This record gives sequence, structure tokens and C-alpha cells, in this order.
Amino acid sequence: MIEILTIITTAVIGLYAGSLLTEGMILVPFWRRMSAEEFFGGHSKMGPSLFRYFAPLTVLAVMLSVLTAILAGGRHVWVAGLCLTALAIFFVYFKKANQSFADHSLSNEDLPAELARWSAWHWTRTVIIIAALLISVST
Repeated sequence: MIEILTIITTAVIGLYAGSLLTEGMILVPFWRRMSAEEFFGGHSKMGPSLFRYFAPLTVLAVMLSVLTAILAGGRHVWVAGLCLTALAIFFVYFKKANQSFADHSLSNEDLPAELARWSAWHWTRTVIIIAALLISVST
């Protein structure tokens, strides 16, 4: 039973890591090349879809990693800690930043700097989840 849970947890974290890599390597550079008008117009359509994709995936990765840590201990505790850290980053930074994109409370002039900050936070979260995946694979 623990082995199956570990495999499922690793697979979900792998999907999460791959999704973050895709977002960071394809979507973020695309967004940063867009004009502010294009970005804010497109975000109203793309933002909710990204949230509907990433929110359940993030929650599932956290829940499975915590459950695996509780049942199996060892290195899985590190995996859970890293997944929880990535979740915390959402509340520390992404929730407010994404809302500023959605409600266009950010000025057009401030958008490039905010997207650069968003990208830096995104890559921080991505590295954390890749580390969680590598530990999960090695257990």
C-alpha cells in the first residue's frame, strides 16, 4: 500500500513540476513580450483556466505528500515540507499578484517589473517542486 501511495505521490509531483516548467518556459516569456493591453485582456481569459488547473494539482501534491510523510516518514517528510513551502509561496506572493492582474489594479507601466518579480517567484517555486520530485524519486 505504501509503495503504491509513494508512486502516485511521485507521479503527481512530477506532473506538477512539469506543469510549472512549461508555464515558466513557455507562458511567462510569452506574457513578458506582450503589451500591457494584450496581457491584461488575455489574462481575463487565461488566468481563471490556469487557476482551475494549478489549484487542484497543487492541493493534490500537498495532500498526497503529507499523507505519504505521515505513513512512510523518512525522506517523504522533506518532500511534504517542500510541497507545503510551494503552497505557502502562493499565499505569500501569487494570490495578491494574480489578483492585481485580474482586476487590472496594476498600472501598465508597472506591469513589466511585476512580471519580472512574478517570474522570479515562479522559478523559486519550480525549483522547490523539482527538488521535491528528485527526493520523491530517490526514496
